[in-house]
Amino acid sequence: MTLSEEARERLEELVALQPTKNAELEERWGLDGGSEVHQYLESELKEYYYRNDDSLICATEDAAELVGAETETEDGKRIVRAPPLQAAVLDVLAGPDERSESVVSVLHALEDAGHEADVDDVRATLRSLVDKGLAERIQRTVPTYRLATPRDAFVVEELD
Repeated sequence: MTLSEEARERLEELVALQPTKNAELEERWGLDGGSEVHQYLESELKEYYYRNDDSLICATEDAAELVGAETETEDGKRIVRAPPLQAAVLDVLAGPDERSESVVSVLHALEDAGHEADVDDVRATLRSLVDKGLAERIQRTVPTYRLATPRDAFVVEELD
Protein backbone atom coordinates (compact mmCIF):
# COMPACT_ATOMS: atom_id res chain seq x y z
CA MET A 1 0.00 0.00 0.00
CA THR A 2 1.43 3.36 -1.04
CA LEU A 3 0.76 6.15 1.43
CA SER A 4 0.27 9.81 0.62
CA GLU A 5 2.63 12.26 2.29
CA GLU A 6 -0.13 13.24 4.74
CA ALA A 7 -0.88 9.60 5.58
CA ARG A 8 2.80 8.85 6.14
CA GLU A 9 3.16 11.87 8.46
CA ARG A 10 0.08 10.81 10.39
CA LEU A 11 1.38 7.24 10.61
CA GLU A 12 4.62 8.60 12.07
CA GLU A 13 2.58 10.45 14.70
CA LEU A 14 0.53 7.34 15.45
CA VAL A 15 3.72 5.31 15.92
CA ALA A 16 5.13 8.02 18.19
CA LEU A 17 2.01 8.52 20.30
CA GLN A 18 0.91 4.92 20.72
CA PRO A 19 -1.00 3.73 22.56
CA THR A 20 -3.32 6.64 22.00
CA LYS A 21 -6.96 7.62 21.81
CA ASN A 22 -9.13 9.13 19.11
CA ALA A 23 -9.20 12.45 20.99
CA GLU A 24 -5.41 12.80 21.00
CA LEU A 25 -5.21 12.09 17.26
CA GLU A 26 -8.18 14.37 16.60
CA GLU A 27 -6.32 17.25 18.24
CA ARG A 28 -2.98 16.51 16.52
CA TRP A 29 -4.53 16.00 13.11
CA GLY A 30 -7.06 18.86 13.27
CA LEU A 31 -10.06 16.62 12.67
CA ASP A 32 -13.64 17.17 13.82
CA GLY A 33 -14.37 14.33 16.21
CA GLY A 34 -13.45 10.79 17.03
CA SER A 35 -15.59 9.39 14.22
CA GLU A 36 -13.55 11.36 11.69
CA VAL A 37 -10.36 9.91 13.21
CA HIS A 38 -11.82 6.42 12.95
CA GLN A 39 -12.84 7.00 9.33
CA TYR A 40 -9.34 8.23 8.47
CA LEU A 41 -7.68 5.28 10.16
CA GLU A 42 -9.96 2.83 8.38
CA SER A 43 -9.63 4.43 4.95
CA GLU A 44 -5.92 5.40 4.95
CA LEU A 45 -4.08 3.41 7.63
CA LYS A 46 -6.13 0.22 8.05
CA GLU A 47 -3.14 -2.08 7.50
CA TYR A 48 -1.00 -0.21 10.01
CA TYR A 49 -3.02 0.05 13.21
CA TYR A 50 -5.04 -2.01 15.65
CA ARG A 51 -6.82 -1.49 18.96
CA ASN A 52 -5.40 -3.15 22.04
CA ASP A 53 -7.40 -4.80 24.84
CA ASP A 54 -8.12 -1.35 26.33
CA SER A 55 -9.37 -0.06 22.93
CA LEU A 56 -6.34 2.20 22.58
CA ILE A 57 -4.96 2.78 19.09
CA CYS A 58 -1.60 1.10 18.44
CA ALA A 59 0.65 0.88 15.39
CA THR A 60 1.62 -2.47 13.93
CA GLU A 61 5.24 -3.55 13.71
CA ASP A 62 5.03 -2.99 9.95
CA ALA A 63 4.04 0.63 10.60
CA ALA A 64 7.05 1.21 12.85
CA GLU A 65 9.32 -0.38 10.24
CA LEU A 66 7.78 1.66 7.44
CA VAL A 67 8.45 4.98 9.18
CA GLY A 68 11.82 3.85 10.53
CA ALA A 69 10.91 4.37 14.17
CA GLU A 70 13.44 3.04 16.64
CA THR A 71 11.95 1.77 19.89
CA GLU A 72 15.17 1.40 21.89
CA THR A 73 18.52 3.12 22.18
CA GLU A 74 21.70 1.12 21.65
CA ASP A 75 22.01 0.65 25.40
CA GLY A 76 18.46 -0.74 25.73
CA LYS A 77 16.58 2.32 26.97
CA ARG A 78 13.02 2.71 25.71
CA ILE A 79 12.57 5.64 23.34
CA VAL A 80 9.48 7.63 24.29
CA ARG A 81 8.19 10.15 21.78
CA ALA A 82 5.97 12.65 23.52
CA PRO A 83 4.27 15.98 22.91
CA PRO A 84 5.81 18.90 24.84
CA LEU A 85 3.45 18.71 27.84
CA GLN A 86 3.98 14.95 28.27
CA ALA A 87 7.75 15.46 28.07
CA ALA A 88 7.55 18.21 30.70
CA VAL A 89 5.39 16.05 33.01
CA LEU A 90 7.87 13.18 32.70
CA ASP A 91 10.58 15.61 33.85
CA VAL A 92 8.75 16.73 36.98
CA LEU A 93 6.69 13.71 37.99
CA ALA A 94 7.71 11.85 41.15
CA GLY A 95 9.91 8.83 40.55
CA PRO A 96 8.78 5.24 41.10
CA ASP A 97 10.22 5.13 44.63
CA GLU A 98 8.84 8.53 45.65
CA ARG A 99 5.46 9.47 47.09
CA SER A 100 2.90 9.86 44.31
CA GLU A 101 1.56 13.34 43.51
CA SER A 102 -1.87 14.80 42.86
CA VAL A 103 -2.74 16.47 39.57
CA VAL A 104 -2.52 19.88 41.25
CA SER A 105 0.91 19.04 42.68
CA VAL A 106 2.14 18.10 39.20
CA LEU A 107 0.64 21.32 37.82
CA HIS A 108 2.57 23.37 40.41
CA ALA A 109 5.79 21.47 39.62
CA LEU A 110 5.29 22.29 35.94
CA GLU A 111 4.71 25.96 36.74
CA ASP A 112 7.84 25.99 38.93
CA ALA A 113 9.78 24.55 35.98
CA GLY A 114 8.47 27.34 33.72
CA HIS A 115 5.76 25.46 31.82
CA GLU A 116 2.24 26.73 31.27
CA ALA A 117 -0.64 24.31 31.59
CA ASP A 118 -4.06 24.01 33.12
CA VAL A 119 -5.35 21.33 35.42
CA ASP A 120 -7.46 19.62 32.73
CA ASP A 121 -4.48 19.33 30.39
CA VAL A 122 -2.31 17.93 33.18
CA ARG A 123 -5.00 15.40 34.15
CA ALA A 124 -5.34 14.25 30.51
CA THR A 125 -1.57 14.06 30.14
CA LEU A 126 -1.19 11.93 33.26
CA ARG A 127 -3.90 9.56 32.02
CA SER A 128 -2.10 9.26 28.70
CA LEU A 129 1.19 8.49 30.46
CA VAL A 130 -0.58 5.78 32.48
CA ASP A 131 -1.95 4.33 29.22
CA LYS A 132 1.61 4.24 27.85
CA GLY A 133 2.87 2.45 30.95
CA LEU A 134 5.15 5.33 31.94
CA ALA A 135 3.19 6.47 34.97
CA GLU A 136 1.02 4.72 37.50
CA ARG A 137 -2.14 5.93 39.18
CA ILE A 138 -2.41 5.38 42.90
CA GLN A 139 -5.72 6.08 44.61
CA ARG A 140 -5.34 7.89 47.89
CA THR A 141 -7.86 10.51 48.99
CA VAL A 142 -7.57 11.76 45.40
CA PRO A 143 -5.92 10.04 42.44
CA THR A 144 -2.15 10.49 42.54
CA TYR A 145 0.57 9.65 40.07
CA ARG A 146 4.24 8.76 39.83
CA LEU A 147 6.54 7.24 37.27
CA ALA A 148 6.04 3.53 36.73
CA THR A 149 9.63 3.02 35.63
CA PRO A 150 12.93 4.64 36.60
CA ARG A 151 13.90 7.75 34.61
CA ASP A 152 17.10 6.09 33.44
CA ALA A 153 15.09 3.33 31.71
CA PHE A 154 13.79 5.65 28.97
CA VAL A 155 14.77 8.57 26.78
CA VAL A 156 12.23 11.22 25.78
CA GLU A 157 12.15 12.61 22.26
CA GLU A 158 9.86 15.62 22.24
CA LEU A 159 7.43 15.86 19.31
CA ASP A 160 6.63 19.18 17.67
